[in-house]
Amino acid sequence: MTTAQYQESVEWLFAQAPNYQIDGQKAYKPGLDNIIKLCNFFGNPQEKIKCIHIGGTNGKGSTSNMLASILQESGYKTGLYNSPHLIDFTERIKINGKNCDKEFVYNFIQKLKGLPEDIQPSFFEFTTIMAFEYFYQQQVDVAIIEVGLGGRLDSTNIIKPLVAAITNVQLDHQNILGDTIEEIAGEKAGIIKSQIPIISGDEKDVVKNIIKDKAYKEHSLFIDATLLKTDLSSDLKGNYQKKNIRVVLALIQELRKLNFIISEKNIEDGLLHVHHNTGFIGRWFEFSHNPLTICDTAHNQAGLEYVFAQLNSIDKHKHIVLGFVNDKKIDDVMKILPANATFYFAKPSIHRGRPPQEYEDLLKEGKISYTIFNSVQKAYLSAKENCRNEEMIFIGGSNFVVGEFLEKNLEISE
Repeated sequence: MTTAQYQESVEWLFAQAPNYQIDGQKAYKPGLDNIIKLCNFFGNPQEKIKCIHIGGTNGKGSTSNMLASILQESGYKTGLYNSPHLIDFTERIKINGKNCDKEFVYNFIQKLKGLPEDIQPSFFEFTTIMAFEYFYQQQVDVAIIEVGLGGRLDSTNIIKPLVAAITNVQLDHQNILGDTIEEIAGEKAGIIKSQIPIISGDEKDVVKNIIKDKAYKEHSLFIDATLLKTDLSSDLKGNYQKKNIRVVLALIQELRKLNFIISEKNIEDGLLHVHHNTGFIGRWFEFSHNPLTICDTAHNQAGLEYVFAQLNSIDKHKHIVLGFVNDKKIDDVMKILPANATFYFAKPSIHRGRPPQEYEDLLKEGKISYTIFNSVQKAYLSAKENCRNEEMIFIGGSNFVVGEFLEKNLEISE
């Protein structure tokens, strides 16, 4: 297999299957019929591996990577399925921090080309069965599976995990999951299964009660992670990580009951070496010190509120590069933009990217200092040029903005 063959096969995957990452709601295929057919076709590899299921609006990626790092420190061969990827497709499927083998991806895609006509999977369904099969072939000790979108009808919900967690519930993807916190919480709680412990990391009583009620109906143990006290910290920076750490610790408690051997030192080391152990980047990621450049993939109201609050706590003038996709409620975001900042707006270079010209009226109303650019990279280079000593740069608003930035600049910085 050549690099060109690999690239062609991945491009085929993107082109053949509806892809929410690119196309948005029209690519979303709720329900488990397709993934059930797919898993049957490949011999149900998900039934042959031990899994942990992580859902929630924000924090899924951080929580699953912190847990993976701890399990790796404990000596377990750990699979990790996250989405979306920032730079390369193989980031979605990892074992002990190493991206999925490109040869496996190439060969598996050739098998996907020969699927029966009655199976018409989405892009995410394709990648989900690919992850299950890879983890089974590589005989992982445990696989951490992150929900793609929602929970009840998400293709990952075919698994029967050892334990599951819902990090939190916020307003996001309302066009798919519902307009209210209650509706969205109901969808997230759909990952709760009979007699399988469920951990809740949300502090809102309305969300706790919905998760607790579903757990009661399923005769499942409900664990409230918000009651845990800890002083542990992680190399994943961002004030919001304190909440995610509590969910991770609750997961560890349940895994210990299942005879996983995880020491306190494993926990401490795992939390402090997430970047090294799993390769996870994108959440309050410090790209450079001079100038201080931070990127963060927070992309909904609740996530951005946390990130912008942390930016406001830094006593520096900020040069902020932002971009959004079409299904985000930009009106609300404009109300919480950080103070003491110069803004650089650009459209992410995907089909769903939203041109800043469409919301320029809001920028003018907010009387902020801004410039519009035709690419994320041009916006960043302008911010870098304007950034003076003791000032900082922030890049965010979307996974795709951060992905574009890192793809263009990560190798240069290294």
